[in-house]
Amino acid sequence: MSLISEEDKKFIKEKFEKEMDGNVRIIYFTEHFNCQFCKETREILETLKELSDKIELEIYEFENDKEMVAKYKIDKIPATIIHGKREYNIRYFGIPSGYEFSALLEDIVNASRGESHLKEEVKEEIRKIDADIHIQVFVTPTCPYCPQMVHNAHQMAIENDKITADMVEAIEFPHLAQKYQVMGVPKTIINEKVEVVGLVPEKVFLEEVRKAIER
Repeated sequence: MSLISEEDKKFIKEKFEKEMDGNVRIIYFTEHFNCQFCKETREILETLKELSDKIELEIYEFENDKEMVAKYKIDKIPATIIHGKREYNIRYFGIPSGYEFSALLEDIVNASRGESHLKEEVKEEIRKIDADIHIQVFVTPTCPYCPQMVHNAHQMAIENDKITADMVEAIEFPHLAQKYQVMGVPKTIINEKVEVVGLVPEKVFLEEVRKAIER
């Protein structure tokens, strides 16, 4: 049984045809053994590839393709990276299922267009950032507020190449959830210094990023 229904496939295909502009390159890191949800994540990505001729999918083995793992600084799997007009630091660690699937679809469209939907004043301030920023947004598939926080983080990565934005599925990576004391989601960690609990507006998110730079 397919993870994506025929009805959803039709909707996604039409969405991609209507909204995608340029091509999107999805890079996926997997493993045959000792990887929860690697098989399911691959199935989701392969299905999306089938729904648009603008999507290219590259699949690498975490243990065998060391050069690519090092290039993209992959330290856990399943890992999905989305490139579009440029090589963006848009990353998913864990299966993008449940509510997170909607964030994945929007990321693909935005990457193909090379633009985000953030407010113009927020975009301008993000583009001015000249420090390396690492954003980790911890989520669960059943959290309705998580996709927007993930999507906002990924949109920041589209606007500034110095920003790396990760979705991290908390249940799949319990050691990280414990490390960062993730008691509820979404929980966002910026540069290991600033914590943001819950879904916050774009401008508040930007201010938290600035705090991380100052510290």
